[in-house]
Amino acid sequence: MKLLYSRDEMVRLAVEALKSRGVEVDDIAEIAYNQQAKYTKNIGFDTCRDSVIKVLSLRDIFHHVLLAVQLDKMAEKKMFEGPIQDIIEQDLGLFGVDEVLGLDVARLYGVIGMTNFGDIDVNKPGIVKHLNDEGKKEGIVHTFLDDIVGAIAAAASTRVAQVINEELAQQLPHEKISLFDE
Repeated sequence: MKLLYSRDEMVRLAVEALKSRGVEVDDIAEIAYNQQAKYTKNIGFDTCRDSVIKVLSLRDIFHHVLLAVQLDKMAEKKMFEGPIQDIIEQDLGLFGVDEVLGLDVARLYGVIGMTNFGDIDVNKPGIVKHLNDEGKKEGIVHTFLDDIVGAIAAAASTRVAQVINEELAQQLPHEKISLFDE
């Protein structure tokens, strides 16, 4: 039994898990691109795709993706007992545990990552809306996956902003900077 995976293996397995539920890397990159394009001119789609891949290479994200996919599949097979089965299956708005998992993913990219996730969670762009709508059909559950996908997009969007800002900082003239100069 293997418990630890390399970054390449985690990306491959996460991408496979997402694809098994109808989600492509480019679907997530599109959300990140559209979110970041509001603030940053001339970003490339490839930059957003690369950020999605980078986010998927993180161990915590890998675990969240696999858990979300399995929880949704279990709910589809009615494997939970009592009220929690109906709560997950119907994606009860007051449940919130799915958003907590999404926030946990987004928080890896700080407050901006969490803010970006909130925007995606409320507005449900692209594949997030598709997953949410599909999850309302009989026998299909995307209660956890739509939030994880939105959170990955938010994290990727935030990462793009961080990369661009680092590139800009490298281009600026270097000055001696001290917190104690007055």
